[in-house]
Amino acid sequence: MRVLMTADPIGGVWNYTLELCGALAKQGVQVCLATLGAEPSGVQQSQLDRLRNVVCIPSAYRLEWMSDAWSDLARAAEWLLDVEHVLRPDIVHLNHLVHADLPWHAPVLVTGHSCVLSWWSAVRGGEPPPQWNTYRQRVRQSLQSANWVTAPTRAMLFELNARYGPLRNTAVVYNARDQRMFSPGRKERFVLSAGRVWDEAKNIAALATVAQSVSAPVVVAGPVTGPEGGTAVAPGVWLLGNLDPPELASWYSRAAIYALPARYEPFGLTVLEAALSGCALVLGDIESLREIWGPAARYVDPEDTDALRDTLNELLADDFLRSNLAARAMARARQFSPEALGNNYLTLYRSAERGAPRAARAASARPN
Repeated sequence: MRVLMTADPIGGVWNYTLELCGALAKQGVQVCLATLGAEPSGVQQSQLDRLRNVVCIPSAYRLEWMSDAWSDLARAAEWLLDVEHVLRPDIVHLNHLVHADLPWHAPVLVTGHSCVLSWWSAVRGGEPPPQWNTYRQRVRQSLQSANWVTAPTRAMLFELNARYGPLRNTAVVYNARDQRMFSPGRKERFVLSAGRVWDEAKNIAALATVAQSVSAPVVVAGPVTGPEGGTAVAPGVWLLGNLDPPELASWYSRAAIYALPARYEPFGLTVLEAALSGCALVLGDIESLREIWGPAARYVDPEDTDALRDTLNELLADDFLRSNLAARAMARARQFSPEALGNNYLTLYRSAERGAPRAARAASARPN
């Protein structure tokens, strides 16, 4: 089977893509990966080079959530159709929300990792301003044209259906990380967070607010400058910047607690990485994170900095409680395997090829 897949190297979609491509390769699937948003960095290209059955065609066409994107997306549409014409894939798998309505020859599956409308509601409240109307219309048209729409949680799939539906065929496929990349080390007394510091959804500002009253250093890894410009400020925390994967894995292995008081997080691959590294989890009390982690994490209202401070200090003061919570998180994290990710998508691909989508629905709903 040959798959034309899109991805962007800006956030967590990149690591999801690497895991999926690696899992599909073990099944003999060949993937042509077309990047949008930015071209892969040197480190990211090296990650791709280690994968078999994967070739990458890079571009930097702007994504639909970026400003002034529509002329770029029109050019990207022509480019993607040209790639399909040459490659003749069996499936087109889009990891961005537009372009499913192009005149593809192959069946089209779209994975909705996030969207502006649900982000806006969770982070800023209400509906986005009128300048996002084109986005709303284009995403709705695209998703309603797709043969399949998937999302990494039931919570995210509900948002896509509610805002852009009714959608034809849908499934939840949970994300995954290779547990061999992460391991608990000798734990040190600090709190770690990781992700796009510039993204208000991650709520790093809440950690900055409480850092001086937490009984251990608060350390944050991730880019502080967004792709649209602008640099986040987080006084009181130790900003590490954007780390290479082995460096970040080392920080995970040593951190006692991983904190992400997110307002919006459709899955959270950094949380999964931290859990595989033996960190106790303190997370924003939102539906998607509760869906994934259940009783394996402690939850705080993203707007309640007093609760965040008190929860972090409680866990820092109680080694037994913290270790117990970390063990539960690790056990839960090991259920999200790359093998399940690949098998679930392969089932959907085959179903789309056969034109019998209902047969695959049950296979994609739970991790192993």
